[in-house]
Amino acid sequence: MQEKSASFSIKNWSQEDQPREKLRDKGKAVLSDAELVAILIGSGNRDESAVALCKRILASVDNNLSELGKLSIKQLMEFKGIGEAKAISIAAALELGRRRRGEEAIDRKKINSSASVFEIMQPVIGELPHEEFWIIYLNNSNKIIQKKQLSKGGITGTLVDVRLVLKNALEVGATGIILVHNHPSGTLKPSEADKQITKKLKKAGVSLDIKVLDHVIVTEKAYFSFADENIL
Repeated sequence: MQEKSASFSIKNWSQEDQPREKLRDKGKAVLSDAELVAILIGSGNRDESAVALCKRILASVDNNLSELGKLSIKQLMEFKGIGEAKAISIAAALELGRRRRGEEAIDRKKINSSASVFEIMQPVIGELPHEEFWIIYLNNSNKIIQKKQLSKGGITGTLVDVRLVLKNALEVGATGIILVHNHPSGTLKPSEADKQITKKLKKAGVSLDIKVLDHVIVTEKAYFSFADENIL
């Protein structure tokens, strides 16, 4: 058993095939997802190397890193060789990746299209199990001044206070706003309530010269834009 265990150790591989050394010598881009995760956990179990273990973990989520990020600590620990510390390392690394994506989108600062709204907000609300309503506040160059969560509700809906939206717009000096909320169900069809709150905010903003530029519904993989569909 000891010989079998030793043969599966990454330490016994040729140096160029060891994930850490491979990253150091050839760069991170050449590593597979399994090799990158293997660096996080450091070792496998008695029957398989860290890379083999990580390949099996990834296979369980169809090799989708987004799905891997949704696994709980308890679910990760169901794999032989993954203890609490390793599970936490995987979860922390994937959360950092999710946050990095959000920050890179925000760095663009200017909203050019509904697609840019989706790129900014999908990492924030696209995978949530409940509904949240956010407002993106823009200046007259369509540059982001602030993005702010207005309300957080259950899976069936959320409440929106028009007065709070416009009050904050005045405080930050916004001339335009974009409404954004998620549909945990995955459906992209706007509800009657979605249409009504859009009309209500648009009408309320007219006297204050604050324009509602779009209302974007976000799901995990797609979005719906009121402006693009000419129903704003």
